[in-house]
Amino acid sequence: EVQLVESGGGVVQPGGSLRLSCTASGFTFSRTGMSWVRQAPGKGPEWVAGISNGGGSIKYLDSVKGRFTISRDNDKNTLYLQMNSLKTEDTAVYICAKAGGWWLLASDSLNEYTHRGQGTQVTVSS
Repeated sequence: EVQLVESGGGVVQPGGSLRLSCTASGFTFSRTGMSWVRQAPGKGPEWVAGISNGGGSIKYLDSVKGRFTISRDNDKNTLYLQMNSLKTEDTAVYICAKAGGWWLLASDSLNEYTHRGQGTQVTVSS
């Protein structure tokens, strides 16, 4: 059974940092592209960042470039999202999502991912 479990969310002031983790099981993580997708209250899902299976291809949403860093540790079956210089508009539930193969998938539609986690809440507020 595929499982994706996110952690690391919380409440942080503007300008602060958080590091999200997604622990994967039930599939060959090292052969699978992964993404972070976020959903703010009252809004649809928004793709944030994606990484190919070996980390050779990485892409970001324009509004997070230079502030967020996606990475993975294939030995630990874990995906990360380092978030710096957080803004109030980054407030959302952050969801870890699995692509159907090795490639990087950059889609807002959660239906295009084969599996997703439950998400972790990130709140940026003063």
